[in-house]
Amino acid sequence: MSERATVPVDVVLRLAAVLEPLPECIEKDAWTGVAWQVRQATIAHVFGGEDGLIRVTFRAEPDEVEAFQHLGPQYFKADWGSNVVGMVLDEGTDWEELTELLTDSYCIQAPQNLTDQVSRPDAADATERPG
Repeated sequence: MSERATVPVDVVLRLAAVLEPLPECIEKDAWTGVAWQVRQATIAHVFGGEDGLIRVTFRAEPDEVEAFQHLGPQYFKADWGSNVVGMVLDEGTDWEELTELLTDSYCIQAPQNLTDQVSRPDAADATERPG
């Protein structure tokens, strides 16, 4: 069985719709699941765990990494890489928030000439959300 098969096709398609419009971002089969890269740098990696949960990892700014550790069980800091964080994907996933996080990950990993081509949400728009 392909490692890609551990991730539902609709999840891969939804992530691809967010990531692949970014300059030079390509989808690749990963050691497990699917990854998206810009040049040789990984932007996001989605995979299924033995526990049946689907997770996506991505890069975050250093000050955000610590915050992810305190946001609750949906979010986590990965055991590899100083700036690798992630979230569990389920029916409650906020895809608008995930789009922003993946765009930020791209901008962390991509060369400046490519990030200059990306429109990012204004930080003022990222204020508290009604909860």
